[in-house]
Amino acid sequence: MHPRLHPNGGIALRIRTLTALAAAALLAISPALTSCSTGGSGDATIVTVNGGEPQNPLIPTDTNENMGGRVVDRLFAGLEYYDASGTPHDEVAQSIDSPDRQHYTIVLKPGWTFTDGTAVTAKSFVDAWNYGALGSNGQLQNWAFATIAGYDDVSANPPRAQTMSGLKVVDDRTFTVDLKQPSIDFRLQLGFAPFYPLPDVAFKDMKAFGAAPIGNGPYTFGDWQHNVRIDLTPNPGYHGGRPARNKGLRFVMYQSYDTAYADLQAGNLDALDVIPDSALATYKQDLGDRAISKPIAYSQHIGVQPTVPHFAGPEGVLRRKAISLAINRDQIAANIFHGTRVPSRDFTAFTLPGFRGDLPGADVLKYNPDEARRLWAQANALSPWSGSYQIAYNSDGGHQAWIEAVANSVKNTLGIEAVGAPYPTFKNIRDEITAKTIGKAFRYGWQGDYLSMFEFLTSMYLSGSQTDDIQYSNPEFDKLLFEAQAAATPEQAYDTLARAQTVLFQDMADIPIFDYDVAAGRSDKVKRADVTWCGLFDFENIEK
Repeated sequence: MHPRLHPNGGIALRIRTLTALAAAALLAISPALTSCSTGGSGDATIVTVNGGEPQNPLIPTDTNENMGGRVVDRLFAGLEYYDASGTPHDEVAQSIDSPDRQHYTIVLKPGWTFTDGTAVTAKSFVDAWNYGALGSNGQLQNWAFATIAGYDDVSANPPRAQTMSGLKVVDDRTFTVDLKQPSIDFRLQLGFAPFYPLPDVAFKDMKAFGAAPIGNGPYTFGDWQHNVRIDLTPNPGYHGGRPARNKGLRFVMYQSYDTAYADLQAGNLDALDVIPDSALATYKQDLGDRAISKPIAYSQHIGVQPTVPHFAGPEGVLRRKAISLAINRDQIAANIFHGTRVPSRDFTAFTLPGFRGDLPGADVLKYNPDEARRLWAQANALSPWSGSYQIAYNSDGGHQAWIEAVANSVKNTLGIEAVGAPYPTFKNIRDEITAKTIGKAFRYGWQGDYLSMFEFLTSMYLSGSQTDDIQYSNPEFDKLLFEAQAAATPEQAYDTLARAQTVLFQDMADIPIFDYDVAAGRSDKVKRADVTWCGLFDFENIEK
């Protein structure tokens, strides 16, 4: 879950957050297919859920957005898995032992296989992790391995080593992991997608593998009709703790959430995890006890890369702070989102352990027009403003209304031209962001993959992270992040993370906008569909 980036709210997975609906979908297929919950399967027992075209092939270490992530997490089983509350449980791991939170011995349960019949071994994990960390592979989730000894040499570009010194295969079912230092967070990570194993066949042609992945999870890969749907079927060889309780999943790709919501109401879509803005005032009345609302670990930001004129160096810090102060988050949350958004108070999400809403510097997230204009004038003294402030967003994610409201708030406060810049699909905007060619501000976010502030802060702001979309780098922040990892207790870690976030506020790394209360729903054909701690459905346990 990820996440990871999400087409509606987050980055992902996956950063991994903080998900995508392809605009081409309704253009490419007939209305009849789009509105039909079973499509060509002819099996009404298949569970249909909203989905979107993944940005990349379905490789666990290169999937950092929600639409790919929700599929990858069904196809693979890791050492651990997370239940609906975010609690980890052993999955492939029989034991994970460490005397000091730095040196780990991991033993796998016997009998696990991939769906091609090959064994899941210690080498399956070690090879996959080394592939993900290798700088020349350019994997978006490389940052997940940053605490492992030897990562720095392997992740360099060009790499100074091909494998991490901290990983050693002992035998078919045992491997060891040595970290750079003790880590309070490492074991919690081990159910996260970058840590999934890969079969030997993957390394022969990784791109081809990602188009039809072979996993070891509760589902097997069925069919991928690009911009239309992805079908998964239950894996009879799976014997972990999250078996499929349905006859299969179909991720249906829509042009808009309004269309998806109409299908949900008509019984042609079984579960929808994003209610469109147009229905937020009425969905609870529309759906009754089938409406779902709960706080989740999901945050929305506006970022800008330092190559954009006026946004590098001290001028950029002043302008980001001024823009943040010019945004009336409370008004936008009330008028557009009807209480399903919570104005941000930090750079993570308000549901996470260790969250503090009163961090030094957080006042920059409150609407203050006079201070906004004062800081904007200071920036103009460094370099007079020219041009317009554009905020890119994906049209298929339901962002137009709030982006235009933010732009109007900035325009009215600062007296500059500020506009939304729509991209047809989530994949379109993500491709330009990851290529560092977008050339304007953009919405992005993170939806949690595991229940930790570390994931949000490491994925989005650690120097060298491939999911650091804003190219942020501050050695002081990096130092505090690793210091927090080495903390003896969670409270000590949270204290240090608070100091790290103070650095983010000083630099105004990006502009946090909202945290989320999920608004979701199920059709009248579904007996059970629960939303997890991060806002995704508990897909394995959806029952018709």
